[in-house]
Amino acid sequence: MPTESTNTLAVAQQAFTHFEHGLATGDWQAFLDMLTDDFSFWFPLGKFHGLNVGKARAIEFFNYVSEVYSEGLTLTLDRVTSNETTVVFEFRDEGLMWGKPYKNRVAVSFDVRGNKICGYREYLGSDGQSN
Repeated sequence: MPTESTNTLAVAQQAFTHFEHGLATGDWQAFLDMLTDDFSFWFPLGKFHGLNVGKARAIEFFNYVSEVYSEGLTLTLDRVTSNETTVVFEFRDEGLMWGKPYKNRVAVSFDVRGNKICGYREYLGSDGQSN
């Protein structure tokens, strides 16, 4: 694996560890510290639907995520795919959404620039609201 790909994967894996911690605890600071100032993200629905630009908007988004899943989510990582600039994590998550049982299948894509995350895209498909 070329050095650039190795660095991209290492940076993205560290960011994903912080991302997972944020989903579980609501503490996003370590993840947010890894974002570039011009960070952009794409989300498929709700008030953040579409392209969102800037670290301030990301802070607003991840704080909102913590409101929706106030008791946190647990993740099961299924697959990681990467190239020189992008890493995709496919996982299942489970917890409570607005206090009701929730589980889902998600793919998140992190774009890496240097040692930071400059872009994020999320794709999801429901496994259902409950067992």
